[in-house]
Amino acid sequence: MIGSIRGRLIVKQPPDIVVEAAGVGYEIQVPMTTLFQLPALGDDVLILTHFVVREDAQLLYGFVDDTDRQLFRQLIKVNGVGPKLALAILSGMDAVAFARCVGRNDVSALVALPGVGKKTAERLIVEMRDRLGDWLSQLSPQGENAGGIVGATIAHDPIADAESALVALGYKPQEASRLVQSVAGDQDLDSETLIRLALRSTVSK
Repeated sequence: MIGSIRGRLIVKQPPDIVVEAAGVGYEIQVPMTTLFQLPALGDDVLILTHFVVREDAQLLYGFVDDTDRQLFRQLIKVNGVGPKLALAILSGMDAVAFARCVGRNDVSALVALPGVGKKTAERLIVEMRDRLGDWLSQLSPQGENAGGIVGATIAHDPIADAESALVALGYKPQEASRLVQSVAGDQDLDSETLIRLALRSTVSK
């Protein structure tokens, strides 16, 4: 099992990254909360990983924070929640924000995420409260900005990259385009800022 990879960040195309270690490039899918914390291309990075083996593929999912990795591992144990949906959930909110949703029975915040219907949101709250128990209670917010994400840069067409990232997270192309255009305006924003604003706009509705 691959538990972590330390190497040089050579590709950052949300939601995928490539980390080169000992001459091997590892393709890793990461949630947006992780992607926004990554250093610039060419810099060294340590990624905590979760390795999934399927009949048709071997996939690596990566996280900067072990708390997010722990939450990812608990999420995929919930009936009806696979790695893709777990990644989408962690792209919209980190472990602290998710703990806040569970503690407040905030179904609406979860339903705002792609692929999460009302029944799935309710199941997540019930099962995750039971599964995480004391662990969730320890995830107290570190101030009002907890669960926030910091920006970085990607040298591509920002709007196209942002739309592609949202589609990869489960949004329909038309919805992804609408969300990105609604936050882009006439501003010169990088793709990661556009993604962050688009995701936040869905949660704030």
